[in-house]
Amino acid sequence: MSTTWSYAQAQEHLQSLELFGMRFGLDRMHRLMTALDSPQRRFASIHVVGTNGKSSTVRMTAAILQRQGLRTGTYVSPHLTSFAERIQIDGRDLEAPAFAAAVQRAAHAAALVNRTLPGEDRVTQFELLTAAAYAELAAREVDVAVVEAGLGGRYDATNVIPSKVQALTNVGLEHTRWLGPTVRDIAREKLAVVRDAGTLVIGALEAEARSEAGAVAARRSARLVEAPVGAPSELAARGAFQRRNFGVARAVAEAFAGPLSERAVREAAATVTVPGRCEVVAYEPLTVLDGAHNPSGVAALVDGLPEIFGPPRPAPVVAVVSILDDKDAAGMLARLLPACDVVLFTSNPNPRALPPATLQSLAQQLGFAGAGEIVTDPAGALTLARSRARGGGVVIATGSIYLVAALASVARSPQAQAQAR
Repeated sequence: MSTTWSYAQAQEHLQSLELFGMRFGLDRMHRLMTALDSPQRRFASIHVVGTNGKSSTVRMTAAILQRQGLRTGTYVSPHLTSFAERIQIDGRDLEAPAFAAAVQRAAHAAALVNRTLPGEDRVTQFELLTAAAYAELAAREVDVAVVEAGLGGRYDATNVIPSKVQALTNVGLEHTRWLGPTVRDIAREKLAVVRDAGTLVIGALEAEARSEAGAVAARRSARLVEAPVGAPSELAARGAFQRRNFGVARAVAEAFAGPLSERAVREAAATVTVPGRCEVVAYEPLTVLDGAHNPSGVAALVDGLPEIFGPPRPAPVVAVVSILDDKDAAGMLARLLPACDVVLFTSNPNPRALPPATLQSLAQQLGFAGAGEIVTDPAGALTLARSRARGGGVVIATGSIYLVAALASVARSPQAQAQAR
């Protein structure tokens, strides 16, 4: 490697790998780890799987452990505005030059691995990112890395770490094409990350998933811990669902480190926030970004709105919505629409975004009686929504992390932030 990549070069390389799509299996990751001298074995690790709440739980767990005096690393996905957001050291995003160097090293290893793969098989974008993260976490000599699984668990690229603690936040019907048609099937795929004699921490689970968790823990001789619901009264992350996530995070941190300092727990609760998850980005009108992308995530958002709004219910509630074509759009809209007065259907930068007209048609089929309009441009939709909500209303942008990412820079502009308090 004669020249050092810039962040722009690293990003360009990563984006070029999108052409190869998603490919299950751990063979490529094991080869990558070998080429990089097995960095995943040079730090202790915690593995977080689940349908919703993974990123929040990862960040909260790391925040608690950091305040316990441990040097922590995190790896989450996806990102909002920069690939470098996916890797954090002690709560700070990896610096752009360090991220670029990590990707360059992983890309060099991937080139070596690709030569050994049959046919058109290639290292994927997520595999390269995961390898870069593990190598950088090892180089930074973290005491513990808290890692979010990308999809499922069994064949997810993250599942090469010898984790001491595993956490299952919750289970809903998602990615059924790859994970199976039932809650039990999906739970089984996620719980494949459980290690022999490890500790499995579970959040609130349906009976099928809870039964599967118990069976896997018994089979693996793992200790099973059911996380209590709740969090300290001062919780920086908004939404009732974040209290459940914090309860899981606290149980995970305790499973890893033993008895916790209550001061560490309180300080973590009062400071950690999760970008793009019930994130208030502006006021007058109150504007909230939330990356809920499945029915259970939207239900959690709707349930958490009263905590954000406060009584009485504001009016109007204006939603900006975009959903990808592989999501349960009807199920998501069925949970969101009753909480809204006006919905603006828009698109997002992902080519798999459903056409706004399709979303509008679904809303009509669901009997939505409110105003439903199409505004193709996300930024334009947000501007119109804020105009419609003036005078005591609220704006919610949701349905896809890609929509939230597209709106984040707009919503956090100096003009919008000047209104924040």
